[in-house]
Amino acid sequence: MNQQTQLHKNFDKKDFNPGASALKITCWYLTSMLFFRSGLMPISSVLVFLLRLFGAKIGKDVRIKPYIYVHYPWKLSVGDYSWLAECRIENLDQVNIGNNVCVSQQAMLLTGNHDYKKTGFDLITKPITLEDGVWIGAKAIVCPGIKAHSHAVLTVGSIATKDLAAYSIYQGNPAVKVKDRTIS
Repeated sequence: MNQQTQLHKNFDKKDFNPGASALKITCWYLTSMLFFRSGLMPISSVLVFLLRLFGAKIGKDVRIKPYIYVHYPWKLSVGDYSWLAECRIENLDQVNIGNNVCVSQQAMLLTGNHDYKKTGFDLITKPITLEDGVWIGAKAIVCPGIKAHSHAVLTVGSIATKDLAAYSIYQGNPAVKVKDRTIS
C-alpha cells in the first residue's frame, strides 16, 4: 500500500463522536443554512429558540446576530446577557460562554485541530471556556483548550494560544498580555 493510500485509510478510521445522530446533524445543517448563515432571520429570539431546540443551553436576554455559524449547538452553553455577533463557533468539543460575554464579528472559536505528527492527522479536540465578562474582539481566534478567565479581553485580530488571565487585555499573534483591564 502506498503512503497516500495509507494516509487516507488512517484519516478515515478516526473515532470522533459528534454527539448526535446523522439525522439530527442533517436537520441542524439545513436549519443553520436557512435561518442562521443565510441572514434571512434577523430576530435574535427566534435564533435563540432554534439553538435551544437543537440542544444549546442558553441563558436569558442573549443576543444572537444573523450570519453566525455554530457547528454543533448541542455542544454550546451560553450564560445570561451575552452577545454573539456573526462569528464562527467550530465546536467539535464543548464551548462554554459565561454571562455578559461578547464574541465580536468574524471571531472564531476553534475546538479542533489535527496532530501533524501522525500520518493520519489525528483529530484533537479540546473545550473552550469564556468566563463572565470576557470580550473576544472582531476577527480574533481562540484556539482549542483555551480558558479566558473573568473579564479578559482578546483584541481585534489577535490569536489566543494560551489561557487569558482575568482582567487582562491580550493582543497579537500569539496573543500576549499588554495591560490590565480596569472597569469603572
